[in-house]
Amino acid sequence: MRQTIRIFVRTVDTMNRVIGRFAMYLIFAILGVLFYSIFSKTFADPAIWTLEVAQFLMVAYFLLGGAYSLQLDDHVRMDLFYSRWTPKTRAIVDLCTVGFLLFYLVFLLYGGISSVHYALEYNETSYSAWSPRMAPIKIIMCIGIAMMLLQVLAIFFKDLAAARGETL
Repeated sequence: MRQTIRIFVRTVDTMNRVIGRFAMYLIFAILGVLFYSIFSKTFADPAIWTLEVAQFLMVAYFLLGGAYSLQLDDHVRMDLFYSRWTPKTRAIVDLCTVGFLLFYLVFLLYGGISSVHYALEYNETSYSAWSPRMAPIKIIMCIGIAMMLLQVLAIFFKDLAAARGETL
């Protein structure tokens, strides 16, 4: 494989590893917000912002951690025959199916960018009592989708190298 592809794969893997490990700790922020919500409802006036903040943190947790999950191959897979195949056969099958994922992620990113543009242009807010701005979470959503798209491209190059009998 070319050196530029090796650098691309190494850079994407490193970037997703750092962002993914950061995203792992968002679960503790979600727990903290939800515990605060419980205590504020029990002992004081209930906070109106806790449910939406927890939802926004959950979106960030899943989308920023998605590329890391792909990188580690920890995503859910229907494994009827896959585990019995040789690594080269797996790589060839993965090369055939990665196109569908790329197609999906490109359209998802296009829709996300359109949604961010709308949120910024019209100063979109949530339809709740708290009414937070929607642009920040939509930007995080687009970053997570873009990171997954880059990781899928890196996986494509790894599978291509494995199909050719090389390591990347």
